[in-house]
Amino acid sequence: MTTHDHRAFRATAADHAATGSAPRSWHKSQRLTALLAELQARPQTTAQLAVTFGVGQRSVQRDLDALRRMGHAVHEQTPGQYVIPRNGTLLRPTEVLAAYTALRLAHHHSPALGGHYRQALTTLSLALPERVRHTLNASLRGGGGTMFTDRQMEIIAAAWLDGRVMRFDHREGNGILRTGLELCVYFVEIARTNLAPFVIGLNRASGRVETFKLSRMTNLHLLTERYDPDPTFDPQAYLSDAWGVIGPDEGVTVTVRFDPDAAYRVLEGGFPQATLIRGDGFVDIEFCAGVDETGLPRELMPFLLSWGARAEVLSPPEVRGAWLAEMRDALSRFDHPARASD
Repeated sequence: MTTHDHRAFRATAADHAATGSAPRSWHKSQRLTALLAELQARPQTTAQLAVTFGVGQRSVQRDLDALRRMGHAVHEQTPGQYVIPRNGTLLRPTEVLAAYTALRLAHHHSPALGGHYRQALTTLSLALPERVRHTLNASLRGGGGTMFTDRQMEIIAAAWLDGRVMRFDHREGNGILRTGLELCVYFVEIARTNLAPFVIGLNRASGRVETFKLSRMTNLHLLTERYDPDPTFDPQAYLSDAWGVIGPDEGVTVTVRFDPDAAYRVLEGGFPQATLIRGDGFVDIEFCAGVDETGLPRELMPFLLSWGARAEVLSPPEVRGAWLAEMRDALSRFDHPARASD
């Protein structure tokens, strides 16, 4: 099979999986080629593959055995769920370029992890042609990040990848220093609003999954104790996507009304955790956001204020009050003739 055929069969399989249908018949070689592409793309169960290819699960098992005889490493991650690692690079050129572009955004706009970002970008660029690599690497700027934050990330990565308990201190947003925390790392997330890294894991003292900001973590070191990952942990339950990284049951729904002259921009979308509830000239949208210890969505507030008078916070009352207070404070400070500088 050519590379073009391989990708065509994979696309065909994906299309049928999305529509819930399957071709009436697959040639054995075609099905094996498409099956290989499917399992290299992501782990899947035999039930999912049976639907994709319109065959029984026993037929899928026979196909998996055929792939093994052909020399492919078919791994069973969990009972009935399989994956095949790709040989060589894990990413195709277009995927490398997409990953490079996204990582460069973090490199340019995040104050943390500058050294790791630059090294990762350089490594990614090695999978691209020289003429592209030269231009990409010339776009990188120096600075950003510190040896301190880079070292923190190294310890966190070792804790997560090796399954070792990590001890550290953490300064809360209210200034209180929590010392001697012991964490089983479950996830690392970059906040969308400020690209700051956060660590999510099980706090052994409280027995709860909690979120910690990397820049506020100090005195990190690994313990000899190890832990097993929690199979029930769901990252999405602990991420507020657009508006910070806040744990579950610590969020608020904010209803905002946008004026008609701003409506077209809002309707373009691009706001995770947002639901359109009205659109008749004015546009009302509900935003789900995490809150801080005061009960306010601090990372959502700058977005709301950025619209000026073109957006009105309708509810809840405490968020509307905080928004109005900020607007009134700006008015009281700057609603006067500009004074010439001394």
